[in-house]
Amino acid sequence: MIVWINGAFSAGKTSTARELTDLIPGSTFYDPEVIGGALAYLLPQKRLNEVTDYQDLAIWRRLVVDAAAAVLAEVGGVLVVPMTVLRQDYRDEIFGALAARRIPVRHVVLTPDETILRERISGREEFADDPARSAAVRQWSLDGLARYREALPWLTADAHPVDNGALTPRETAERIAEAIRTGAAGACEIVQTPEPTAPTLAAGVLLFDEQDRVLLVDPTYKPGWEFPGGVVEPGEAPARAAMREVAEETGIELDRVPGLLLVDWEPPRPPAFGGLRLLFDGGRLGPGSADRVLLPGAELRGWRFVSEEEAAELLPEERFQRLRWALRARERATVLNLEAGVPVG
Repeated sequence: MIVWINGAFSAGKTSTARELTDLIPGSTFYDPEVIGGALAYLLPQKRLNEVTDYQDLAIWRRLVVDAAAAVLAEVGGVLVVPMTVLRQDYRDEIFGALAARRIPVRHVVLTPDETILRERISGREEFADDPARSAAVRQWSLDGLARYREALPWLTADAHPVDNGALTPRETAERIAEAIRTGAAGACEIVQTPEPTAPTLAAGVLLFDEQDRVLLVDPTYKPGWEFPGGVVEPGEAPARAAMREVAEETGIELDRVPGLLLVDWEPPRPPAFGGLRLLFDGGRLGPGSADRVLLPGAELRGWRFVSEEEAAELLPEERFQRLRWALRARERATVLNLEAGVPVG
């Protein structure tokens, strides 16, 4: 199990985490900051210069999960993780990957008042022998408060909040330990999708409203929006798998087998295996169909109908290219064969 302590910079995450390891028998302190420090030895400086926050590097998010799983395999027990994660898609990616490894996460967020945070930040001296560097860290932390405010709605909905503005780190740790003991800080409800061990066959469905906007869903377990659909089970017909996934994810029962729009071969990009991706035309939903959309909370958090232009802002690039060509296939009443998102043949 992992106890992930989130919150703004200077919220007291690290000091609380160290106290919490004293209160939870067999627990281990694990700080993903060390992964960020290691990247200077793993990546060329040119790549590091392209970002201002190492969390924006996919390698950091992967290594945080891999290292956590390796530590748990080595020592067992509970990992106590103090780490600020203010982007919901990064939370999805990290927690979803942990769930795929069957590692439950208790998510806690520290929520002291912003005036207290500013006082704490103003008193930080990270580098006693380098005042200019310490000032830069303070300014970076202050700038992060705006991101923290923006993230608070989803953070407080996703995590167990603890207002530690008037608490010592020990008292805060005791509150967290009690919330874990009583179940108030329960395990995150996130779908546990096993990681593929070989190329997969996946089937998605495009569903349209009366304005020909396409339905997208927002998974909790991976970054980016997606089409309704999923992996085809062994022995299952792809079109039937697509219908099953639509019903499971949205509550909409298709009354006919959807027609195929495209086949796209997704190349392996380690650690992903790639495979075949099929997109089907589920047709236009009738008036009031949107009222029937029922999302499973542990798997999907939202849905919306979007235009092609709006989809470009929501979908990862490879999924958007797949959508773009599927829409062209629909317009031409044909089926397209793609390799890595590019029509062939």
